[in-house]
Amino acid sequence: MAARLFNKGSVACLLVLLLLVVDQIIKIEVKTNMFLHESVRVTDWFYIYFIENEGMAYGMTFINKLVLTLFRIIAVTVIGVYLFRQVRKGARWGYVVCLSMLLAGAGGNIIDCLCYGQVFSPSTNFTLAHFVPWGEGYAPVFYGKVVDMFYFPIIDTYLPDWLPIWGGEHFIFFSPIFNFADSCISVSVVALLLFFRRELGEISFSSQKEGKSDENGGEKEGIEVENVTNEETNNQD
Repeated sequence: MAARLFNKGSVACLLVLLLLVVDQIIKIEVKTNMFLHESVRVTDWFYIYFIENEGMAYGMTFINKLVLTLFRIIAVTVIGVYLFRQVRKGARWGYVVCLSMLLAGAGGNIIDCLCYGQVFSPSTNFTLAHFVPWGEGYAPVFYGKVVDMFYFPIIDTYLPDWLPIWGGEHFIFFSPIFNFADSCISVSVVALLLFFRRELGEISFSSQKEGKSDENGGEKEGIEVENVTNEETNNQD
């Protein structure tokens, strides 16, 4: 019984659900209790800084919002199918965990894009957002903004005046503001590249059953060709 409850498929589902819940709790708490661009100092190098963006992870934007949201949905679908097949295949625990984190991170930001514009009032520098009836929010479906809040200005200083071109300018090391879902994506990608390069090199979305069928078909075809060749040789003799 315990083995069934804690098999790889169950753990993957529970992990994805847990990470999604944590991500959404943090975002909803920030969005409903902080003004836009408000910041709370935790330490000199860590702030809770509330911003919203329409782009990808860490606030990057280089494609249309609708296209980006649709791309995210396709990506989550592909990752989910691949994770399901890896679980059935018996992939290593670490690989399953990393894929689950990647799926949860991508899914967390999709929830913002699909739902937040429908269920929240706008966040501004002077008003707090609050829940509204579905469809009465600040944006249509697919156009919701992603909530970011983690800011780590590890080094915040001014460059020396003697430095050519940039001398005297304000410099911040690691200025992106991100959320919990972005963290899940980044950690999983780094772990996959460091520890699971063999699995990444073997990525395939063709089923094992189809591979066996093709292999058997190839053997059968080879036997038929050999028989035809033998018949032609006998006729010539």
